[in-house]
This record gives sequence, structure tokens and C-alpha cells, in this order.
Amino acid sequence: MASSGVLKLVSMILIVCMAVMGAPKAAKAAITCSDVVSHLIPCLSYVQNGGTPAAACCSGVKTLYGQAQTSPDRQDVCKCIKSAVNGMPYTGYNLNLAAGLPAKCGLHLPYNISPSTDCNKVQ
Repeated sequence: MASSGVLKLVSMILIVCMAVMGAPKAAKAAITCSDVVSHLIPCLSYVQNGGTPAAACCSGVKTLYGQAQTSPDRQDVCKCIKSAVNGMPYTGYNLNLAAGLPAKCGLHLPYNISPSTDCNKVQ
């Protein structure tokens, strides 16, 4: 069974997925919760320890960002994240690392990443 620390890390990584909510609009890409998790698993170490994200982490974040091209895609990603982190505890430290991950990977977003985002309002 996973420790609460690992669950916290997974929840923080998934919150980073909210970064895709501002991706430019283009062709539709079907994104599943499995896709979201698989793209962000390499980021666990960074969200736990800080420092520099692994290349595989940034690659996953950028891939997910590029795949969520429509409002429905971004809403699906948001709902997946909300479902995955529902009821999981997290610390401000982990949240700050997760929220800063897009910038660490070279993505500059014009909004804040937050676990309180209303997925139905994601455009």
C-alpha cells in the first residue's frame, strides 16, 4: 500500500496537469486519466524534493500541454485531476513545487494552477 507521502506527491503531480487548461486551441486530442498519470509520473521526484525536474518530467508536461487542445480536452484533464486528488492531503511545499513545474519546464502560463479550479469553467 502506498504511503501518505507518496499519495501527496501523486496528487501534487496531477495538479500540475491543470497547466494544460490554457493550451492553445487546435486539433482534438483524446486524453484519458491514464495518459495524464503516465505523462506526469516522472515528475514525482521533483515534487517531493524540489531541485531541477528530470528531462522525462518536462517532456511529459509539455506533451500533455500540447495534447489538451480544446476546451473539452482541458475540462477532461481537470476532472481527472480533481478525481485523483479528491480527499488526498497535500502540503503547501508540494503544491508550490507542482504549481511551479510548468515554468521550470519552460512553459509560461497566464494563470495560477490551483486544486480549487472549477473544471466546468475551464476554456
